[in-house]
Amino acid sequence: MARRTTAASLALVAGAAGALVSLPAPQVQAAPPGAKDVTAVMFSWTFDSIARACTDDLGPAGYGYVQVSPPQEHIQGPQWWTSYQPVSYRIAGRLGNRDQFRAMVDTCNAAGVKVVADAVINHMSAGSGTGTGGSPYTKYDYPRAPYSDGDFNDCRDDSIDYRNRYQVQNCELVGLSDLRTGKEYVRQRIADYLNDLLSLGVDGFRVDAVKHIPADDLKAIKAKLSDPNVYWKQEAIHGAGEAVDPAEYLGTGDVQEFRYARDLKRVFQSERLAYLRNFGEGWGYMNGGRSAVFVANHDTERVGDTLTYKNGADYTLAHVFMLAWPYGSPDVHSGYAFSAKDDGPPGGGTVNACYTDGWKCQHDWREISSMVALRNTAGGRGVTNWWDNGNDAIAFGRGDAAYVAINHEGSALTRTFQSSLPSGDYCDVQSGDTVRVDGSGRFTATLDPNTALALHTGARTCGGDGGTGTPDGSGASFSVDATTQWGQDIHVAGDCAALGGWNTAAAPKLDPAAYPVWKLDVDLPAGTTCAYKYIRRDSGGGVTWESGGNRSLTVPADGRVTLDDAWRA
Repeated sequence: MARRTTAASLALVAGAAGALVSLPAPQVQAAPPGAKDVTAVMFSWTFDSIARACTDDLGPAGYGYVQVSPPQEHIQGPQWWTSYQPVSYRIAGRLGNRDQFRAMVDTCNAAGVKVVADAVINHMSAGSGTGTGGSPYTKYDYPRAPYSDGDFNDCRDDSIDYRNRYQVQNCELVGLSDLRTGKEYVRQRIADYLNDLLSLGVDGFRVDAVKHIPADDLKAIKAKLSDPNVYWKQEAIHGAGEAVDPAEYLGTGDVQEFRYARDLKRVFQSERLAYLRNFGEGWGYMNGGRSAVFVANHDTERVGDTLTYKNGADYTLAHVFMLAWPYGSPDVHSGYAFSAKDDGPPGGGTVNACYTDGWKCQHDWREISSMVALRNTAGGRGVTNWWDNGNDAIAFGRGDAAYVAINHEGSALTRTFQSSLPSGDYCDVQSGDTVRVDGSGRFTATLDPNTALALHTGARTCGGDGGTGTPDGSGASFSVDATTQWGQDIHVAGDCAALGGWNTAAAPKLDPAAYPVWKLDVDLPAGTTCAYKYIRRDSGGGVTWESGGNRSLTVPADGRVTLDDAWRA
């Protein structure tokens, strides 16, 4: 929730590209313990919906953590940011109650996923009213917290000069009543809230707006926790020339490295992927072992600082790179479609099914989710066998455990890649195709424009789900090149039940991760013949059919039929 600031972009680039080199290993893995350091940030999802996702998606994919939006009681309203204006420390927000929160934590833990809670401790509300749990409040008076006027800082002006440390850390952030965190009583109340969450099984915290809280205050609060060494990830937005440096908070825990996401956007949209060969500390970032990184989060995607789901292949391939590259501890933002900055979650945060009602479910995109297991397999291994074409095609290994190639060019790339992988067959978890590596670690592959290839020793065959999340067995793999406008999605309707029986409301939606190409795998019995057509559906439910007659498919006796179509205008 911290106010966005403008930072000068770094433009440090690698030297001459093109040679096969072994690079020193950047620092790997932030403070979360264990081999699984990827966090799925389920932005504005209800606790019940997160519990289902832990069992169905996050645990099987290998995510180590799930981050839940602020659970405490907050101001009423449909906008997403109402969750960042607390009025008490009761678990009684839009996302669920205390029992639902506890059940979610238990369910996620049973699925092997630890829970990180987004904690808003810098401030309370900007106004007065009744909270989501029925608590009355006025600005500077919160009976259910309880806080009164003397528990807030005296500087009640939100015209903050970010070059002035006192104003940043003692005045009001966008009019929000600023807690006096230097006061012992306030520190204890905050610690009591966090300890309550720990008692419910929470494994860590993402602490909001820490740049507005003195680092010593945060240390004093954390020292009061039942587990003072609990995982602690802090939002501190970097701004060039500002008085408060995010690195000041490394003494308390991990810090989110905002420059990482900003620079990924610039490189993927207007520079060369070849520049990424020393991405991390080589670009002046904080220590990778204490940094949390992301392609986008709920703030940055709404103000244009970073890539968003609207950026198609740029966005998807940036995730592939982040999850393969050994710098920081990655967050995968999983949210919903928005047309305005303030748009709140569809259905109050209830996710009935991914890719419906506006829910984007980026955590489950095949191109993204398949990389989580690769990262877990690569562990702390450094970068080896770097290659680039001097422009927008790169490839690199992670020791003898993994190898990734990304083609962000406008044409196909065919080459023989040099890896350090043991010889044998591997499943390309991006495509589901089998790749054979020879005794010298070499293999030949073709990458279509704006696609990636990813191999790792944990996916040697494409049996089961092929490491991609795609169901095994017979069926159809749909792929259609179709452009859309904001709020539109592509679905496929047909006369077989799996395609909705020509009922457009039941027609399955295709995945836009490789936009403008939309993809979907559908299970169908061998020998099935089905007529189908693509439809464009808008956010209001309006449907436009593609032109021309019905298409048809026949599922072979063994395997899946691959359909490579283009929208007929």
